Amino acid sequence: MEATFTTTFRPLPPPQLPSSHLPFTLLPTLTKNSTLTHSRTYKKMTIMALNKPRLEGVSDELNSIASQNMDFAPARRRVRAAFVDVQEQLDHILFKMAPKDIRMEEWYEINEKGQEIFCKCWLPKPGVRIKGALCFCHGYGDTCTFFFEGIAKHIAAFGYGVYAIDHPGFGLSEGLHGYVPEFDGIVDNVIEQYSRIKGRPEIVGLPHFLFGQSMGGAIALKTLLKEPHAWDGIVLVAPMVKIAEELTPPLPLQKLLIFLSRLMPKAKLVPQKDLAELAFREFKKRNMTPFNVISYSDPTRLKTAVELLNATKYLESNVDKVSSPILIVHGAADKVTDPEISQYLYKNASSIDKTLKLYDDGHHSILEGEPDDRILTVLTDIISWLDARCLAR
Repeated sequence: MEATFTTTFRPLPPPQLPSSHLPFTLLPTLTKNSTLTHSRTYKKMTIMALNKPRLEGVSDELNSIASQNMDFAPARRRVRAAFVDVQEQLDHILFKMAPKDIRMEEWYEINEKGQEIFCKCWLPKPGVRIKGALCFCHGYGDTCTFFFEGIAKHIAAFGYGVYAIDHPGFGLSEGLHGYVPEFDGIVDNVIEQYSRIKGRPEIVGLPHFLFGQSMGGAIALKTLLKEPHAWDGIVLVAPMVKIAEELTPPLPLQKLLIFLSRLMPKAKLVPQKDLAELAFREFKKRNMTPFNVISYSDPTRLKTAVELLNATKYLESNVDKVSSPILIVHGAADKVTDPEISQYLYKNASSIDKTLKLYDDGHHSILEGEPDDRILTVLTDIISWLDARCLAR
């Protein structure tokens, strides 16, 4: 059974929640497999990559390619190119059901900081009228070139232009892998890239929607808060909005984390939880996550941890300023981002048009790790919500 809420509530105080967290623990530590070296000024640092598990069912050559250091974009691009065919052959509904006649385009844009940003679009087959544009913000450590490929193709087949970028430092975009020196820098890059994309001839004058998943939900929300009149609505999937009080580090520990991040901002010292085990309900689908070969799965870098913590603090205190049409979909059994956080966002957002859908027993990766029928249900709910807003224009 699914729970759907569409009524308007007055803002409520933040809930006392049992479980909600960032995708890492906020206590810095050195693991036995990590080697840290730095100069006297702490400006130069080398962290040894952790050994990656062997990928079953692929050649030694591909395993060797996947095991290389991917701190920088050229290596990630080589690895992705080597695995495209392998990924498309995985026995997952997102790949098996993907329409074959979707038009796709990949390109790079240079952002204002001089970084190459990977961009991709998926358009319906020729002759199908485009109803609107959906602009995607991916989650922590992720890329728009793995599971999202199937999601994008499915939505595009229903008449939408779907656009995505890899954030700086993630996926195929330039930047040190997994390093977020400034959360607002990611947000500003989203605004810059999607401002350009909105000018593409196929979607000029059409409704434009933001689409954010997990950490990408936080990015999309802050983007919306920075330019509230630039979007016709926002779709959030298990968004990272707030940390439960009991899981927020004590103030002295926060100060220590901030201090260390100033000395060693790029250090991989914050251990990351096994997100696949927490996020994927189906074991078979969970076992496919290692094939997302360019995802960032090393311990979280110190500065990244601080920036994500600060971002959630900002969003928690500003959700009442969200006034655009909003759809939130969340698994009721999510242990990565607590669904009560989405209820808090839903109840406190000032939007008149707002919908929250909770899915019984659903885990964090509601679009990737659930049974096939659930994945299709969530995709149908998103498309139906978009259709209703586009028809109303």
